[in-house]
Amino acid sequence: MAKIKVNDNEITVISINEKDYISLTDMANSKEGMVELQIL
Repeated sequence: MAKIKVNDNEITVISINEKDYISLTDMANSKEGMVELQIL
């Protein structure tokens, strides 16, 4: 398991069977403060 830094946020990268997977949870958590809701 490794971590990469993207826009000052750490994202976990896991390798399984020579394929890399990134953590969607880490990506969502980094955007948590930037969520905007639009009410129609």
